[in-house]
Amino acid sequence: MFAVVKTGGKQYKVAKGDVITVEKIDGEVGSEIELGDVLMAGEGEEVQIGSPALDGKKVIGKILAQDKGPKVIILKHLRRKNSRKKQGHRQLQTRVEIVSID
Repeated sequence: MFAVVKTGGKQYKVAKGDVITVEKIDGEVGSEIELGDVLMAGEGEEVQIGSPALDGKKVIGKILAQDKGPKVIILKHLRRKNSRKKQGHRQLQTRVEIVSID
């Protein structure tokens, strides 16, 4: 059984037991959460497609970690002006293990 869920503005194809990294979701490590809209669900050739989401379907996940992603360097430079600005950013992320698809 698989499902396509939308959370944090992105879509993820998940199955039971998968570990995915998504945009930060509020919650404590070890707690269970219900992921956002279920756009599609199915098994084999039997697939249900929502418009835009399926009613009655839900994906339950368990929060494994709240951490930061890799550092992204932002460099702004104006030529011939002796002007440079270097800045780093690390996006907050949540690692989620998929417990069940109902």
